[in-house]
Amino acid sequence: MNRGVVWVLDLLFPPKCAFCGGLLADGEVHLCAGCRRELPWLKGAQAEQACENITLAVSPLRYQGKVRDSIRRYKFHGRRGYAKAYGPLVAACIQAHLPGRFDLLTWAPLSDKRKRQRGYDQAFLLAKAAGKALGIAPTPLLKKTRHTAAQSGLDGQEARRTNIQGAYQAVGGIPLVGKRVLLLDDVITTGSTASACARALLDAGAAEVLCATVARAR
Repeated sequence: MNRGVVWVLDLLFPPKCAFCGGLLADGEVHLCAGCRRELPWLKGAQAEQACENITLAVSPLRYQGKVRDSIRRYKFHGRRGYAKAYGPLVAACIQAHLPGRFDLLTWAPLSDKRKRQRGYDQAFLLAKAAGKALGIAPTPLLKKTRHTAAQSGLDGQEARRTNIQGAYQAVGGIPLVGKRVLLLDDVITTGSTASACARALLDAGAAEVLCATVARAR
């Protein structure tokens, strides 16, 4: 896209911060200076957590306030362009906490029905954006074999675990034996979805599953 077209688009649709929605100043990309300072960033060990079937899960942000609102707009209100803002943040978190620890990058896929309803798979867009920043293309390693109720509408870890149990399966044709897999998703709350995805990957022969998300609820 040439500079003239970019200038016209910026004039008609001024770029806004993916978190607060404010207009970006010259030189700001995706995030405004205020959000870069004030978002609930997770540093050091705060960014890490253990999860069933997953060796280590990392997230750069806590799922609250502007972060929660932003991710809900991304998932439920068509703001697919937010992936370009989230991807570099997740990639930086991966580089800080998981350097050299994975062989394959993948994502937690939507069911076919949910993807048709939403029009896009937000976890895939995130994996694509983070992968671009990391220099590694995401590989489709999983499929969702049945449609489930939205995890966000369920209350409690047990309900979420039951809802998602056995819903994922490793796709054929891609050797996983001995591979270390990094799973990407938008947010980790109880960890039920990530755990179910990891279980399918481990059953297919993966040596280890790690996880990275934009934000964590706990």
